[in-house]
Amino acid sequence: MIRDLVQKNRSYRGYDESYHFTRDKLEEFVDCTRFCASSVNAQPLKYYIAWEKETVEKIQTLTHWAAALPQLELPHMGKHPTAFIVICQDLQIDSNQNRFQRDIGIAAQTILLAAVEQGLGGCMIGNFQAGDLKKALQLGAEIQPMLVVALGKPAEKIVLTEVGTDGSTAYYRDEEDVHYVPKRSLKSELLN
Repeated sequence: MIRDLVQKNRSYRGYDESYHFTRDKLEEFVDCTRFCASSVNAQPLKYYIAWEKETVEKIQTLTHWAAALPQLELPHMGKHPTAFIVICQDLQIDSNQNRFQRDIGIAAQTILLAAVEQGLGGCMIGNFQAGDLKKALQLGAEIQPMLVVALGKPAEKIVLTEVGTDGSTAYYRDEEDVHYVPKRSLKSELLN
């Protein structure tokens, strides 16, 4: 089952805007992260959850998507996510913002796998205006936004393909807006 969830967990950049989250649903996803490993068990991560339209739109304007496809504006109009979870670090617990990068990745993946299990999806967004986001969400001085996770009901097709002979792992879209993601073979990943 974990293999199926991982394969279905894609970086979606198009969502069905008619699907709406509740606070309880987002809290359920965050609750899963409490059981994850944490460097030196410090547990410095905090979460800002957004499901109300005005706040979701505010966060959307401060994010930048699909840097490898600069010719496209993604997500397309009418296909924006309907929720966000902003993973933050409480600097009063630990001010070292490098130490907990693994924790952030583990938490984000846990949130996304919980979403996929329920037929939903998301995308980790590292390209955002942290200072502007902090101000827009009125986060305290000790709270630093580290990663934005978009969430919604996927409304796009993503196809996994093998990396070609040219070795390129660059994702791309065809004329029908199908998103292709080249993946390396298992053999090429193993060192022995």
